Amino acid sequence: MAKLTWHGHSCFEYETARGKILIDPFLSGNPKADVGPDELSGIDAIALSHGHGDHWGDTVSIAKRTGALVVAAYELAQLAIEQGCKAHPLACGGGHEFPFGHVKLVPAAHGSMTEADPKYSTMPCGIVITADDRVLYHAGDTGLTADIQLLGRLYSFDCACLPIGDNFTMGPDDALQAVKFLEPKLVVPMHYDTFDLIAQDAAAWKARVEGETSTQCTVLTPSESVDF
Repeated sequence: MAKLTWHGHSCFEYETARGKILIDPFLSGNPKADVGPDELSGIDAIALSHGHGDHWGDTVSIAKRTGALVVAAYELAQLAIEQGCKAHPLACGGGHEFPFGHVKLVPAAHGSMTEADPKYSTMPCGIVITADDRVLYHAGDTGLTADIQLLGRLYSFDCACLPIGDNFTMGPDDALQAVKFLEPKLVVPMHYDTFDLIAQDAAAWKARVEGETSTQCTVLTPSESVDF
């Protein structure tokens, strides 16, 4: 059994018997966050989809305090190391087996400018985590692409976290098509309602998902969890 807890925006705490992975820890400055960066404990790793501030977020402070390993695209991993963190670099398409599970970075259609000085761009990615016979897909920030259809052919996803906010990512229509491509057992919407610009009706999207596909949709509020 795996447990997925939403902390608002695209930040999730993912726990299996093998460990606890924090994904895209944007907490400070996140009006929807239910916890602060100092309230998290027992984190084995921090997995990052890309370098934008609303995903890189509190990576450095949490990693330094907890000793968590930062797993990210090569450039982001190097940035974490330069700022005093432990990190493991991956390239998009590459994966690695860790004590807490197998982590693979997969393509995403987005940008990835870091908050470093000077600023620079890196490859945006989605994240596939395999542990305890459970496969989780965190899409990061992405538009709808043929790569998502390919992922549906390659994996049998137990859970997919998909952005629905539009403007910067997929909106509800494209995210629904992504569900049809991926055919996960469970889908959890993310990256919406944090700011007015990405406000969406998640309950209406859930009704569309469950009316047009065989996927279960769980709409979480920050601090809520779902087991799968």
